[in-house]
Amino acid sequence: MLTQTIIPRPIAWILSENDDKTLNLAPFSFFNAVCADPPLLMVSIGKKPNGEIKDTRRNMLSGRDFVVHIADLDQAQALSHSAATLDYGDSELAIDNLPLDVFEGCSIPRLASVPIAYHCKFYDSHLIGPAEQAILYAEVIQLYVDDSVVDSVGERIVIDPDGVNPLSRLGGANYGVLNKSFSLVRPK
Repeated sequence: MLTQTIIPRPIAWILSENDDKTLNLAPFSFFNAVCADPPLLMVSIGKKPNGEIKDTRRNMLSGRDFVVHIADLDQAQALSHSAATLDYGDSELAIDNLPLDVFEGCSIPRLASVPIAYHCKFYDSHLIGPAEQAILYAEVIQLYVDDSVVDSVGERIVIDPDGVNPLSRLGGANYGVLNKSFSLVRPK
């Protein structure tokens, strides 16, 4: 009931590097921002059905660079395919032949067609519960935002949420996107 009532949940679509230099791609919907200084993201990652540590978790703990993407509606099918449980070293990128692009300053690329990507490094982790669910903290090193979703308000850069059209996780096999966004002035 937890995953069907805390909705919508943002999805971290994480590209990480395996020990053999192949790339791993997987989505996680227990994900959010945690802190602005240092800029931290949090993702909760369990284990594979056979009890092994999931590849993304293993790769994040290695200390290598990884990239957290915010997928949009156009990537829904590829994101779903990348949730498959594969053997370590088998790359989900081959399933949908996803194009990559250089992520300047990062040791691995980013997905080319995704509007938002965070270059991250492992910051800290905690294990929770009898199943040892991992709460992993990722420090954001740099941010990529596609120019098509950037607006300016005066001197402030504003991301157009409708332009991003972020994919979100609902309960079961259900996903959602923004249907309408609006603004409210915060009280002073």
